[in-house]
Amino acid sequence: MNLVVAPLLVPLATALLCALAYSAPRLQRIVSLGGALALLVCAGALLRQVVLRGTATLTTGNWPPPFGIQFTADRLGVALVLIAALMLTIALLWQWSDVDTAPAAPALYPLLHGLVAGTCGAFLTADLFNLYVWFEMALICSLGLLAQGGTLRQLDATLKYFALNLVGTLLLLTAVALLYATTGQLNFTALGAAAAQQDSGILLPLIGLLLIAFLIKSAAFPFFAWLPSSYHTLPGPVLALFSALLSKIGICALIRIMGGVFHPAPPLLFDLLGWIALLSMVTGVLGAAYHWDMRRILAFHSISQVGYMLLAIALASRAGDAAAIFFALHHSLVKAGLFLTAAMIFRLSGHYDLRKIGGLYAVRPRLAVLFLLLALSLVGIPPLSGFWGKYMIIRESLLQGKFLWAGTALGVGALTFYSMMKIWLEAFWKPHPDQTWKLPAGARLTPAYTGLGVILLVTLWMGLYPDPLLGFVTDAATTLRGGVP
Repeated sequence: MNLVVAPLLVPLATALLCALAYSAPRLQRIVSLGGALALLVCAGALLRQVVLRGTATLTTGNWPPPFGIQFTADRLGVALVLIAALMLTIALLWQWSDVDTAPAAPALYPLLHGLVAGTCGAFLTADLFNLYVWFEMALICSLGLLAQGGTLRQLDATLKYFALNLVGTLLLLTAVALLYATTGQLNFTALGAAAAQQDSGILLPLIGLLLIAFLIKSAAFPFFAWLPSSYHTLPGPVLALFSALLSKIGICALIRIMGGVFHPAPPLLFDLLGWIALLSMVTGVLGAAYHWDMRRILAFHSISQVGYMLLAIALASRAGDAAAIFFALHHSLVKAGLFLTAAMIFRLSGHYDLRKIGGLYAVRPRLAVLFLLLALSLVGIPPLSGFWGKYMIIRESLLQGKFLWAGTALGVGALTFYSMMKIWLEAFWKPHPDQTWKLPAGARLTPAYTGLGVILLVTLWMGLYPDPLLGFVTDAATTLRGGVP
């Protein structure tokens, strides 16, 4: 099997096997975890191949480009595929615990693997229409996972998620159709070459339409309402997987379109993207400061962190693209780890509302340290992974004379620190408001702690030994712009 399509075929095959095993829940769980481990191995092998030999390409049906459907495994795509495989494995391992797990249902595991297949397809496709197809596959599986359980709260969240993402879908499909009508191409390479021959006045509204569609998918200002309206209804492992993957599809597409396919894109679009980034950062962090539910706090911070990635893309440089890629990898792991830690807090203290919990530091000091490290990484405290991502963004902003952009990024970091310390102080430091509260007995925590430990180790490696990853993302940005790393 060609490694380029392995990240698509493995989760699709696993989803099919899980669907066939719907009447045997234990077998379903074993097959699902086995498929996730196989995907992780394939993703690691593909990463090694790309690093050693360069970008790998597969065109289906033996048709020459631009007619055949093409998949391209470059450094950007394969790094995100590896993150997807790792987070799927951790989410499925988490299901073996009893820490806010997803309710057992025949469709759960097929939908999880379908979501990852759609995500990996979006990361690896080299065709604009097929990017839309993989987007929609991920959307359909996401809707199924949101509706699991069928409660009024879950159905309400599903409707909001669907309505807002449907707008993005229609805009994306419209942009694809108009670009094809204008250039006659959909393959990224051919589309970029054809666009270079077009008048910029014609391309500006078409690329702008594409930009809006991806901003909706990324949960950027002012299109972010679907994220905080839906995320808080999800169980811990599914929420972590959503956080790690869904907004990154839009971010990855933006990096490719703005930094690769249409490079150099009209400067007006980058300026607009920069201001949208600032509004996303400020709106998200203020929403997080307002709320008391841990899931809502972290969901609003996801909007704020999307703003950082958009700001990096808006810098319209190789250093900016490298910063966006580094930040996306860091955020996928750290934010998923924080959502899972919140699920652990919920299991031990009995609630997600910070006003109704407390006292965990005295009985679970290691969990307190684990949360603190992940929280400080999200804030950007050196030498943790978040520091390097924010340092790259702020440094490039200052070099380009974007002082307001850099100052806003620093100010939002300070407010992020406030929100993270609010969670730590309320959940761990203050006494539990219920004097009769005790830790639950007989809880299966080992699989959950194992998953959190893996996330923490990877993020610590990214922060304490950043040189390999910094070199990797720089090479990824160079490849994206047609250079040779």
